[in-house]
Amino acid sequence: MFSFTLLSRMVERMVSLSVGILLSTSLLHALPEAFESQADARTLFATLLGGLFAFFLLEKFAILRHSHHYEGDGHHHEHGHDKHEAGKAGWMILVGDGLHNFTDGILIAAAFLADPNLGLITGLAIIAHEIPQEIGDFIVLLNAGFTRTRAYVYNLLCSLMAVIGGLLGYYTLERATDWIPYVLVFASSGFIYIAVSDLMPQMQRRATLRETIPQILLIMVGVAIVLFLTGRAHNH
Repeated sequence: MFSFTLLSRMVERMVSLSVGILLSTSLLHALPEAFESQADARTLFATLLGGLFAFFLLEKFAILRHSHHYEGDGHHHEHGHDKHEAGKAGWMILVGDGLHNFTDGILIAAAFLADPNLGLITGLAIIAHEIPQEIGDFIVLLNAGFTRTRAYVYNLLCSLMAVIGGLLGYYTLERATDWIPYVLVFASSGFIYIAVSDLMPQMQRRATLRETIPQILLIMVGVAIVLFLTGRAHNH
């Protein structure tokens, strides 16, 4: 079993990579795909604005609260803070994670219906974000008193909600293709909000040059991955 210190480093690196992938997927691929459709541009911008506000409200009500920190991760809060917080919110984390994964499944389905290559890139963006989130949630659940087995099983069950959302989204949107551009814009608003509101503030806590350089490089790697995959898709 990995130590918490090693998991903390993995989360930090994946957070930086996720920022690059999430922002480039939304701004360089998903949003252009939506705006190239026949949908009204003003309505799409309104959807983007509404999506950002919706994610803000979801986070306000602790439905989309991501937990990427825990005891011993180097953040400065009193001993026992995370265990206390997780003990109160362990089950809420699972509910929020399940809802989030269900929504991710719908978004991936919409992306695949718009363009199979966009679906692959959107799936990559979600996976890149889900890895640090799931590691963080797993450790928070351990702090909340869950056994390793229970934490793993519940996390796995929550992850399966993405499959249910994907199947539902595919069969629904296949019959309502006019909705696809709006779902793509809503997905982009979620990617942008998560990157700017949740992930980048975590990176700002590590302000030294030694910690900042790897962050910048990993963001660039994330952008490069999306550009590489996009370029290959266009070449084919």
